[in-house]
Amino acid sequence: MGNYSELRDMIADSKNIVFFGGAGVSTESGIPDFRSENGVFDAIRSFGYSPEELLSHRFFIEKPELFFKYYRKTLAKTGFLPNEAHRALARLEKAGKLKAVITQNVDNLHQLAGSKNVLELHGSVYRNTCMCCGKSYGIDAVNATDGVPKCECGGIIKPDVVLYGEPLDWDTVTASVEEIQAADMMIVGGTSLSVYPAASLIEYYRGRKLVLINKSSTAYDGRADIIINDAIGKVLGEAID
Repeated sequence: MGNYSELRDMIADSKNIVFFGGAGVSTESGIPDFRSENGVFDAIRSFGYSPEELLSHRFFIEKPELFFKYYRKTLAKTGFLPNEAHRALARLEKAGKLKAVITQNVDNLHQLAGSKNVLELHGSVYRNTCMCCGKSYGIDAVNATDGVPKCECGGIIKPDVVLYGEPLDWDTVTASVEEIQAADMMIVGGTSLSVYPAASLIEYYRGRKLVLINKSSTAYDGRADIIINDAIGKVLGEAID
């Protein structure tokens, strides 16, 4: 259901667009999705635990060495570049139509593409904080060691990433809800809308221009005005000049 010309027309008729994106936006830049079948298989084969266990708050506290070994392999990677989805959204923001990017990703690619108002529901691998003194560190501090990264005060450096078992940042959630409620169009892409509570934010949209772009179906397909089952970079790249 839906096609590119319909999407282009809807964007042209909208003035307050919000984008909500998931892992599928980043996989097109080569970033692996640890929730995929291959990711789950690799985690269990190589580490003996599921990805959800390895990236949980409890695991971080109880087995920090193994946590950081998996974390570096899956999340704390650098060198990736924005793809056409990121660039198209940045163009749409520059044109004054896109008011916010709400993302479940932690890779900073939207900012690298030029987007300014990016709300990171799950934090960012590029921000890290000492649990003892509160000193801030970049991603290099985490990747500079094979073990548990330590602050100069001796405290553990914790990534500013929302782990399983941790709540979302309330200020970020509040800002996201406000943007969604004010939107006259909402584009959801690269997500199956199965990760809660982030996925439930779509419930706050009350407009009549809901677009879902994903390679597979989602639980919200029945509510969408346009559904395009294709690669999000291809779709946004063609729909946004």
